[in-house]
Amino acid sequence: MNTVTVNASKNYNIYIGSGLINRCGEMIKNELGVCSAAIITDDNVNRLYADRVIASLEEAGFRTVKLVFTHGEDSKSVATYTDILSFLAENQITRSDMIISLGGGIPGDMGGFAAATFLRGIKFVQMPTTLLSAVDSSVGGKTAVNLPQGKNLVGAFYQPDMVICDYSALDTLPDEIFADGCAEVIKYGIILDEEFFSFLKNNDIKENIEYVITRCVELKRDIVCLDEKDTGIRGILNFGHTIGHAIEINSSFEISHGSAVAIGMIIAAKGAFNTGMSEVDLTETIKEVLIKNHLPVSCEYSPEKLFDVACSDKKRAGGSITLIVPEKMGKCVGKKIPVSETLDFIKAGL
Repeated sequence: MNTVTVNASKNYNIYIGSGLINRCGEMIKNELGVCSAAIITDDNVNRLYADRVIASLEEAGFRTVKLVFTHGEDSKSVATYTDILSFLAENQITRSDMIISLGGGIPGDMGGFAAATFLRGIKFVQMPTTLLSAVDSSVGGKTAVNLPQGKNLVGAFYQPDMVICDYSALDTLPDEIFADGCAEVIKYGIILDEEFFSFLKNNDIKENIEYVITRCVELKRDIVCLDEKDTGIRGILNFGHTIGHAIEINSSFEISHGSAVAIGMIIAAKGAFNTGMSEVDLTETIKEVLIKNHLPVSCEYSPEKLFDVACSDKKRAGGSITLIVPEKMGKCVGKKIPVSETLDFIKAGL
């Protein structure tokens, strides 16, 4: 088992190992004490892992209650959020109790936002069961829900008190969901660590899963500790996301987050080179590793459709938008451009 410690507004440990679900009760008890635990999960994860988590918690002395919502992006909504708040109140969860988010990014976001706001903040544990949530959304404290107008427009920064990543849970993931996480893994190499990108180019992610998750978490930890509230360097973690979010929304979320980010990274890299923002064209190098990990590298949407959604993105500020572009492998920067030039950038990247 590997342990990564985050020192932000809240200090906490991230535990990465196999078989941790069966030990989670004792692990949480040792670190946070015994209380009532409200488990927030979706129907797919509930079927696979909730009974084991509850058994471990109750053996350690916790009172447990559980809310299950339907899996999928439609549940990442204000309606689900208010359902969770009502559930917590009905089950008499207090400020000394905790929420445990069990699952991928959506249970993590929903449980985290509820923990940030219920009774003005209660303890919060992340238990990611997808690669994407293990390396990205479970770490760093971003919590949010979607509005019809866009993704993640309502939320809060709220660090967890503990993260337990049992990577044996990844064995039950469909191939396409595992590939989603690979997009975020590859992103870390592009934006922060050329050596790690080379490792991914030459090695299999699944066969090196503990190292891969640990390295991604370390890289994100370092960025979060420098810029917890996302006002500066943390913005580079959004590489591929501005256009990726536009792809997701244009597809009515038929295209998954990881697939959309993969395409968004290609558009950003190609657009950066073709508009002179980058002196190096990384498009084919990135494309090779994405394809190796069964990710798409193109989309059918017109530049105009992508532009319309991208310019409603929360990274827009007044008449400008910040795009994350690679200067070279292992180094990305934010480039603020007028909204009026964004369409040309997207065209240059397609």
